[in-house]
Amino acid sequence: MKLTDFNYTLPQELIAQSPAPDRDRSRMMIVQRKTGSLRNHVFQEFPGFLRKGDVLVINDSKVIPARLFARKTTGAAVEILLLRSREGASSPRWEALLRPAKRIKAGSTLAFDGGASVRVLERLDDRKWVVEFKTGEPFESFLRRQGQAPLPPYIRREKTGGPSPEDLARYQTVYAKHPGSVAAPTAGLHFTEAVLDQIQGSGIPVARVTLHVGYGTFTPVEVEQIEDHKMDEEYFEIGDETADTINSAERVVAVGTTSTRVLESIADDGGHIRAASGSTGLYIYPGYRFRRVGALLTNFHLPKSSLFLLACAFAGRDLMFAAYQKAIDERYRFYSYGDCMFIT
Repeated sequence: MKLTDFNYTLPQELIAQSPAPDRDRSRMMIVQRKTGSLRNHVFQEFPGFLRKGDVLVINDSKVIPARLFARKTTGAAVEILLLRSREGASSPRWEALLRPAKRIKAGSTLAFDGGASVRVLERLDDRKWVVEFKTGEPFESFLRRQGQAPLPPYIRREKTGGPSPEDLARYQTVYAKHPGSVAAPTAGLHFTEAVLDQIQGSGIPVARVTLHVGYGTFTPVEVEQIEDHKMDEEYFEIGDETADTINSAERVVAVGTTSTRVLESIADDGGHIRAASGSTGLYIYPGYRFRRVGALLTNFHLPKSSLFLLACAFAGRDLMFAAYQKAIDERYRFYSYGDCMFIT
């Protein structure tokens, strides 16, 4: 299949630049695969679309303030986006994107306000490096003090000098627990504690998995044939109790593409889930046979992205294009801070 078959045109003004004032007041399109029905609702109504026998699966990874700014000895600013921690070193080592990267050299040192520094160790590709931090304090404390929310590039903050403290709070699910993501599992941004309480109060179990979302979620698919694309590996965990809960479900409702990829990575051909941890590079595109996920809550994704391809694999390309056209015509908000759809 050609990548161009998964392109669509989106008016720039529909790319949400800020979250909805209330998380659970975002719009939600109900997409029924069997009938092709497309209906408009509000996310507050989501619990009413769950049914007895469902298990709701959420990704409880927590976004770290992974966007940093340091300076070269010349005084020039360098943006650092942390990607993946490298364990085993005496000082914190990370794979990171550096921008601008053209004049960065291995062995150079960049300085932060307050005395901390980062040494550039190794170049991995045109923009990706291995760096080592010297902070004089626990690395988590350093990040809290120096880091900013790693907003995706289509959310513009140039006029305000970068992401705000509000971004760091809102670009995070209310149930985030385990630090490690450099991008939010955005389908979960719509939940409030009240919505979760309503779901559990109605007898629907909520099962937690962890997948630390990497920068690959923003990496465009650049190959002509979609089958040739390779996903970056991302770390995941799922425990025994969670696996047992999911295995008891009549229907598994996955919140987001990240939860979906965890479940589909470890489900056997019969849909049985086991406790596991490790890395997954599972790439889901049209033609994939889903083994465990029976319904999917997801945001509206970029054209030609791996996330959009996953949604097309789950619902069918024609139905997804119809849903996206309806969303455009009716002025839904798109991407990370935007509205959502529930595909049943």
